[in-house]
Amino acid sequence: MDDLESIYTDIIMQHSTETYNKKSLENPTDKEHGHNPSCGDDITLELKMNGDVIEDLSFTGHGCAISQASTSIMIDLLKGKTKSEAIELINIFLKIIKREAVSEEELEKLEEARALKNISNMPARVKCAELAWYTMQKLLER
Repeated sequence: MDDLESIYTDIIMQHSTETYNKKSLENPTDKEHGHNPSCGDDITLELKMNGDVIEDLSFTGHGCAISQASTSIMIDLLKGKTKSEAIELINIFLKIIKREAVSEEELEKLEEARALKNISNMPARVKCAELAWYTMQKLLER
C-alpha cells in the first residue's frame, strides 16, 4: 500500500469512529431517511438551511464503517456550502464511486471525500459509500 492509500485508509477509519456529526439537530429544516437493504445500513440525515446555505447537517442511525465514514465525510464537506455547490459535489462524488471520469480539479473539490475513491474497486461496498450521498441528494432536490 502506498502512502496515499494509507492516508485514505486512516481518514476512513477516523471518520467511521468519530461521532461529532452523529447527533440529532434541534429544529432541523428538513430530514431524510436512507436505507440500504442489502447490508442493513440505515441513516437519517437532518438538515438546517439558512437561506440557500447548509448551516448545519448531522445524522443518526447505524451501518458499517464505510457507510458511517462516508456520511461523516460528506457532512464535513457540505456544511457551509450553498445548495447548488452541494449538489455539484454530490454529483462529482457519485461519478468517482461509479468509476466515471472526473477532472483533477473536480477531485480536489471533494477534499477528504477523495479517500473513498478506491471503494469503487469493491462493488459490494459501493452502496455503503453512496447511501448518504443519495439521501442528501433527495433532501436537496425537493
